[in-house]
Formats: sequence, structure tokens, C-alpha cells
Amino acid sequence: MSSRSPLITHMFTADPSAHVFEGRVFIYPSHDLDKDMEENDNGDQYAMEDYHVFSQPDPLGPVTDHGQVLHLRDVPWASQQLWAPDAAYRNGRYYLYFPARDKQGVFRIGVATSERPEGPFRAEPEPIPGSLSIDPCVFADRDGEFYLYFGGVWGGQLQCWQTGEFRADGKMPPDDQPALLPKVAKLSADMLTFVAPPQDVVIVDDKGEKLKAGDITRRYFEGPWMHQHNGTYYLSYSTGDAHTLVYATADNPLGPFTFRGTILTPVLGWTTHHSIVEHNGRWWLYYHDASLSGGISYKRSVKVQELFYEADGSIRPMVP
Repeated sequence: MSSRSPLITHMFTADPSAHVFEGRVFIYPSHDLDKDMEENDNGDQYAMEDYHVFSQPDPLGPVTDHGQVLHLRDVPWASQQLWAPDAAYRNGRYYLYFPARDKQGVFRIGVATSERPEGPFRAEPEPIPGSLSIDPCVFADRDGEFYLYFGGVWGGQLQCWQTGEFRADGKMPPDDQPALLPKVAKLSADMLTFVAPPQDVVIVDDKGEKLKAGDITRRYFEGPWMHQHNGTYYLSYSTGDAHTLVYATADNPLGPFTFRGTILTPVLGWTTHHSIVEHNGRWWLYYHDASLSGGISYKRSVKVQELFYEADGSIRPMVP
């Protein structure tokens, strides 16, 4: 089953991170501006300034807009571009993780907290020390540990960090070299810092070889999402310029992850960004396309459809 129409139609939304809190599905998306922008590979057209939180009684139910929960002006360290966020619950508090450019134009990841899943959220005065790039995904493991996955190339600046320090002139690896990889770091008990520096999340093929930068149908680009099903860890992500959602699996949250296949074929629009959530024993894929705007790539809309696993643990490929 699916919602063939956008879930949210009174504003443009994208990059949906879905979680079940208090029995409801809460959606934490980015908020695309309804303005005409020039497009470029740096992503300047994605000039988002705030976040709204939405919820549903179930993935096919009506959507409630809980209003604006955080604005750029309320983030002391940030200068622009509140891109794709994610959220988590621990120790009686809710945590909103979000990327933004700092005063020097470098993407960092910040944290905001609330006593309620629908916010409003109050931002910490500084970004997470050691954080970089975009697209945070927070994952709660079975043992109670929390991990933050993140990273995106091109406008997301992941290619600028290959030396361990930020270099604005950082280039993508040659096609015959290993592709850039997402990062992961274990979160501290208070959910505000990393326990150790971020490390690569290695993705390999069925022969154990790292995916190459030129392998655009399989290699990592942006939008990591981690979930667990029947004891297996699933890392799913966007291939970027190949416009698909794909996944890899491992027996622990740090990998290495073995590439398995495609989840979703290309949507209308350029970007693909998603989340996967279980609700009452059924699994759902939240994603976005540009159908609400008639195909304008930076005016997107959130959608959902049911996700199915095969007997061998593979994810059944889906068409938007």
C-alpha cells in the first residue's frame, strides 16, 4: 500500500525522517522554500530556514502539522541552510539533529532538545565537536547505545574532509579509486557529543572490495539511514546522480556493509532521501519527490509506501 499523493500539500517538504514515538509516526523533514532559485551542484537552491514536525496515527493516516519547531535565527552558530534532520528519544528527552553551515560556511551538525516529540526544540549554542558534512541519522541499537551516521558529497562537503581537515578545494576521488564513505560516531550518554572521532562506514561488494567512485549505481552519495530487521543491520542511502535508493547489510552497526541492491528506482526530481520505519509490525519507506511542484527539484514533497522483505532478508525493490 502507498499514499500516491504527497502527505503534506500546504508547504514543500523533503528528506523525511520517520520515527514512532508515543504510538504515533512522527516525521522530521526539511522545509523547502516556495521561491524561484537558480540551481547548481553546490545546492544553493536548497536554502531552507526552519523545521516543522508532522505526525500521523499510522503511515496512511491524516497528517498533523505541529508548526515551526526551530528556526535558523535561533541557532547561534549557524549561518544558513537547515538541511535534512533526524530525531531520537533518550532519557525522557527528544533530540533533533540537523546540519547547517557555520559562520565560516562549513557544514556542521547541531543538536536541539525538547520534552515533547513535536517540539518546539531549543538548539545547543555550538555544533557537535568534530561533526562535519550533512544528513545526520541517529540509530538506537539493541544494547542501548546510540550512533550518529552522516555525510554527503558535492554541496554536502564530504569530499572536503579527506585529509582530516576542511579544504574548500577538496575533489572527488578518481573513478577507479574507492568511493567516499559515510561517517559514524557513537553518541555520549547525554546525546550531545561524540564518544570518539567519527570513522568511515565501509561499503563493499560481494567480493569484499570497496565500491569505486565511478560505480554510481552502487556507491554512497548522501542520505544514510540505519535500521535493523531480524538481527541484521541495514544501511540504506542515496546514490545521488544515479537517483536511486540502495542498501547494504552487516552483522553489526559499524560494518563493513555488503552491498545488496536497490530499494527505490528514480523519483520525479533530482534528489532522493528517505527513512524506513516499523509501525505495528509493518514496514514503511518515507521518501520525497517533486510531484507537488510539477518537477521543480528544490520544491519537494514527502510520500510513503509499504516496504517488504523477502525470505532471505533482502528488500523487495520498489517503484515510486
